Amino acid sequence: MRRNATLFVLISLFSGFGSTALTLAAGIWVLDLTGSPGVAALTGLCVYAPTLGAPWLGALVDRLPRRPLMIWTDLLLAAVVLTLLAVDTPREAGLIYAVLLARGLSYVLVDAGETAILPSALPPSRLGDVNGWRTSAQEGMKLVAPLAGAALYALAGPRPVILLAAATPLLTAACYTLLKLRPGASDPRPTSGGVVSGAGRGAPGGEIRAGLRALFGDPAVRLPVLVAAGAIGLSGLTNAGVLAQVVQGLHRPATHLGFLSTAQGAGSIVSGLLAGRLLTRVGPPVVAAVGSAVFAAGCLAWSLPWWPSMLVGSVLAGVGLVWALIAGVTAVQTRTPDHLLGRVGATSTTVMFGPVAIAIPLGSATLHFGRQAPLLTAGTLALLAATVALTRRRATPKPATPKAAEPSEPAEPSEPAALGRPGRAG
Repeated sequence: MRRNATLFVLISLFSGFGSTALTLAAGIWVLDLTGSPGVAALTGLCVYAPTLGAPWLGALVDRLPRRPLMIWTDLLLAAVVLTLLAVDTPREAGLIYAVLLARGLSYVLVDAGETAILPSALPPSRLGDVNGWRTSAQEGMKLVAPLAGAALYALAGPRPVILLAAATPLLTAACYTLLKLRPGASDPRPTSGGVVSGAGRGAPGGEIRAGLRALFGDPAVRLPVLVAAGAIGLSGLTNAGVLAQVVQGLHRPATHLGFLSTAQGAGSIVSGLLAGRLLTRVGPPVVAAVGSAVFAAGCLAWSLPWWPSMLVGSVLAGVGLVWALIAGVTAVQTRTPDHLLGRVGATSTTVMFGPVAIAIPLGSATLHFGRQAPLLTAGTLALLAATVALTRRRATPKPATPKAAEPSEPAEPSEPAALGRPGRAG
C-alpha cells in the first residue's frame, strides 16, 4: 500500500507541475500575442471543454485495459505538447488552444482511469487520505510551478516551459507501470458470464445510462458531487475577474498571476492534508458544503482591489475548492461498483468540471459590468449552494461501509497483451 500511495503522490506531483506551468504560460503567451485579458482567459476553456464528453470517454475506460490506456495517453500528450515549439507569431496562436484541448482530453481519460484503478491499489479506508495527499501534491505544485513557469517565460520565452510540460507526462507514464494492482484490475472486462452493467458492449448509450444511475441514484454521492460542481464551475467564472483585477485594477504585470497560483497552492496543501480526517468525521456532503462556503469567502476577498486581499482570496479558494473536489471524488470511489468506476468517475468529472467550460466565457462577458462582477456573482452563488447543501445533509444517508473488504498489498498482475490498443487517446 505504501508503494502505491507513494506512486500516486508522485504522479500528482509530476502532472500538477506540468499542467500548472503550461496553463499559466499559455494564458500569458496568448495575452502577449493578442493584448486581450478576455481572450487570454479563454485558454482555460480548452482545458475544461473536453469534460463535457467525459461520460463517453469514461465508457471507453471501462471497455479497454486501464493501465495501458493511461500510459499511452501520457505518451501521446508529451508528443502533442512539443508541437508548441512551432508557435512564433500571432497567426499560430490557434495551436496553443489546440494543444490545451488535447491536454483537457488526456485529463479526462487519465482521471477516469485513476478513479477506477485507485480502489484496486489501495484499501478502501485509505482512499480519503490518499486522495487528500494526491490533491495536496498536485495543487501544491502551485507553490513551485507558477513561479517556475512565469520566471522561465519571462527570462527565456515559452520554449523552456514547453519542454518541461512535455517531460512530465513521460514521468507519470513510468509511474503507472510500477503500480501493483489486484490481478485483472487493469482490465475491467468481466471474466465470468454476464455483461458489464447489463448493457451490451456494443451499446455505449446503455453503459452511460448505467453510470448516470449509479452517480445520481445515491444521495450520498449525488449531493457532494453537485456541490463540488457548483464551486468548481463558479471558479471558472472568476478567471477573467482575477486577471482583470491584477492587470487593470492593480496595474501589475500578468506574470503576477504566478503569485496568486502559489497562494492557492498553499491553501490546497493544507486542505488536502486535512481532508481525510474531515471526511471520516462529518462525511463528504458536509465537507463539500464547507468547501463551497470557504471558496465563496475567497471570491469576496478577490473582489477587493488590494493585493494582500487577492493573496488571501487565493488561499481561501485553494482550501475550499480542494475540500469540495475531494469530497465528491471520495464519495464516488467508496460507493460505486468496480465495473462501473470508469464511467461513473468520468461522468462525475463532467458534472464537476463541465460547468467550467460554460462559466469561463460567461466570466469574460460579465467583465462588461465591472471587474468585481464575476467575483461577487461567484461568491454569492457558492455561498447559496453551501447553505442549501447543509440544510439537506440530514436527509442524506451516512457514508456506507466500503464496498469491498480491505485488500492486502495487491500482487503484480500480468499485463494484458493489448498494450498498444488505446492509441487514439488525446
